[in-house]
Amino acid sequence: MFVTLRDDNRGGLDYVSMALGWDPVPQSRWLAGGAKEIDLNASALLYAENNIVDVVYHEQLMSRDGSVRHLGDSTTGEGNGDNEIITVDLTRMAPEVTGVLFLVTCYTGQSFDQIENAFCRIVDGVSDVEIARYDLSSAGSYTGLILGKLTRSGNAWQFDAIGEGISARHPAEAVSQLRTSVL
Repeated sequence: MFVTLRDDNRGGLDYVSMALGWDPVPQSRWLAGGAKEIDLNASALLYAENNIVDVVYHEQLMSRDGSVRHLGDSTTGEGNGDNEIITVDLTRMAPEVTGVLFLVTCYTGQSFDQIENAFCRIVDGVSDVEIARYDLSSAGSYTGLILGKLTRSGNAWQFDAIGEGISARHPAEAVSQLRTSVL
C-alpha cells in the first residue's frame, strides 16, 4: 500500500507518529513465577539513500537532529491504548535523510501470534487521523515487523506501507534482514 501524506487542506504532512500497543500477559496465581512478560519495541531507522544514518528506539530516544523522538519504553504493555510512541517532525528532518523506516520487534522473543491485542499504527500528528494500522496478533510467527517507510520526494513526504514479517528481537538484528528495496 502506498499513501501520499497530505492533510485536509491539501498541503504536505509535517508531523507523523508511530504508535504501538499490546496487552500484558495475564498473571496466573497457579503458575509458579507467573507468565513471562512481553516487551515489544518501536523503532525508527533514518536513512540517506540506502545507508542507515541514525536509529531511534528504547536505547536511543532521540535522533541527532532532534526530529525523531521515542517517548518512552514500555516493558510490559500495561495501560490502555498506545504503549510506545515515536514522533517524527518532518519540518526538522536533516536534509540528507531521505527516509524513515518503522519497525516493531519483540525483545522478549514471543511471536506476534502469542501476544494479545497487539497493534501498531501510523498517525497524522496534526489531525490525529490513522494513516495505516496493523493487527500484530494476526501477523503470524514473526518476532519483528517492518511496518512501513516515509520517503522524501523533493519537499514532500510519502508513506509506503510494507507489513513484512522478520525474525528479530532488537533493531540491530533487523538491519541485516532489510533488503535494499525496502530502504
